Order: sequence, then C-alpha cells, then structure tokens
Amino acid sequence: MKEKVEIGTQLISLVLVVLWVYAAVSKLQEFEAFAVQLLRQPFPDGWAAVLVWALPGVELGAAALLVFRRTRGEGLLVSLGLLLLFTGYVGLAVAGVWEDLPCACGGILNSLGWGEHLVFNLIFTVLAGAGLYMWKKKRSSASGGDAASGEAAYRSGGR
Repeated sequence: MKEKVEIGTQLISLVLVVLWVYAAVSKLQEFEAFAVQLLRQPFPDGWAAVLVWALPGVELGAAALLVFRRTRGEGLLVSLGLLLLFTGYVGLAVAGVWEDLPCACGGILNSLGWGEHLVFNLIFTVLAGAGLYMWKKKRSSASGGDAASGEAAYRSGGR
C-alpha cells in the first residue's frame, strides 16, 4: 500500500510539474499578450506589473518544489493553493461577476471557454488535493503519527 501511495504522489507531482512548466513558459513566450491581458483584469492598479513576473515565477517555483522528494509536500501545498485561487477566479468569471474578462493563462488554455476552464481547473485542484493527502498519509505512516501536528510526540508522552 505504501508503494502505491508513493507512486500516486509521484505521478500527480509529475502531472503538476508539466502543468506549471507549460503554464509559465506559455506566459513567458507570449509575454506582451499576457501583460496586456493582465492589465484588463479586475485587479487594483499596480498588481499587473507585479503579477506579470510573479505568476510565471511562482508556477516555475511550484514545479521545482515538486521535482524533489524533500520539497514535494511544499510543492503540493503551493500547487493546491494556486489552483484554489485560480479555480475561484474562474468560478467568479463563470458566475458572470465581471463583463468581458480575458483569460490571461496563455497556451491552449487561452482557447477554452470559461466553463471548460473551470472543469479543467477543478480536475487539477482535485489532483493536487489528492496528492497532498497521499503525501501527508505517507509521511504520517512513516513517522508513526502526524509529525506536522506533533501526534507522534504526544503518543510517546513528549519524549
């Protein structure tokens, strides 16, 4: 069972690495179009200037964290956080909160409608959540408890 969890975590991490590298490279390859689309987003003034560099940087950072076993948990957590933010944003677009909102995703995602984009994001959000769950489960079983919450120390009487 432990081996299946490890393989599952690795596969999900690989899929997320491909997603983040593709998303970042697409934005950087189409940098001017990406910057213009960010300027048309309903963000406070000045955010676009930061996000135009921060988004590809964070996406590549998440991919890098996922590559290494030692930082995979952090990568899965960052991935889940990003996907929750992106999915929430797309969900608001689908709900019609904003009029004429361009997609600033780049690559093939730019060609998806908002509904299709929401389904795409939901699938990857569930994958990231499942990967993080499996990673925590594996880590917890390896330490005899949930090391992040101190359960192992509690069980041993704090010794």
